[in-house]
This record gives sequence, C-alpha cells and structure tokens, in this order.
Amino acid sequence: QVQLVESGGGLVQPGGSLRLSCAASGFNVANYAIAWFRQAPGKERERVSCTTWRDGDTSYLDSVKGRFAILRDNPKNTVYLQMNSLKPEDTAVYYCATDLGSHCGRVHDYQYDYWGQGTQVTVSS
Repeated sequence: QVQLVESGGGLVQPGGSLRLSCAASGFNVANYAIAWFRQAPGKERERVSCTTWRDGDTSYLDSVKGRFAILRDNPKNTVYLQMNSLKPEDTAVYYCATDLGSHCGRVHDYQYDYWGQGTQVTVSS
C-alpha cells in the first residue's frame, strides 16, 4: 500500500528556512520520481520540484530556483524539500506526490496518483 506522509511545515518569517519531509512506505523512493506540489488559497496546485532516481535529474518551478532544493535519503525512504530565503508568496499547503513513474515529465497534479495529506507553510512577519 503506497503511503506518503509530509511533515515540517510551520510559520516562518520572510527570509527564513524550512525543511519539509515526505516519508514514503509501500514502495522504494530510490526507484521512482517524487514531486512536491503546493496550493495557495484561491490558486491551482502547482508543481514545485521533482526528483528521480537518476542523480542530478531534478526540476524546479522558476520562482523557487536557487532557493529550494529537493533531496532524497534512500535508506530512510524519504524525500525532502529544503526551502531557503522564503517569501510570503511561498505560503501554501505543500504536498508530495508520485505517479510511480521513472521520470519527471508529468507536471500536472491530475497526472499523479498518490498524495500525502499536505503540510501548511506560512511565511509572514
């Protein structure tokens, strides 16, 4: 049974950092693509980042490039989203997801089959 559980969200001031965790069970993250999405109030869910088992095969939303990093810890079967230099516009519920595919070509939320419950990130002074 595929399960994804996010944690690590919270309230942070602009310019601060957070690290989100996505703990997987029922499959091995080392073998599949894992994505992070976010959804702000009144907005569509957008893909923030994605990583595959191929070293260096990652992608980022333009607005987070240079600030966010997606990392895999295969022994812990966990994927992280390290978020630095946070801005108020990063405020959203963040989700991890997988389609149990091997690449990051799918960018739309409807193309992903498995989702975590989400974790709230609020960037505010």
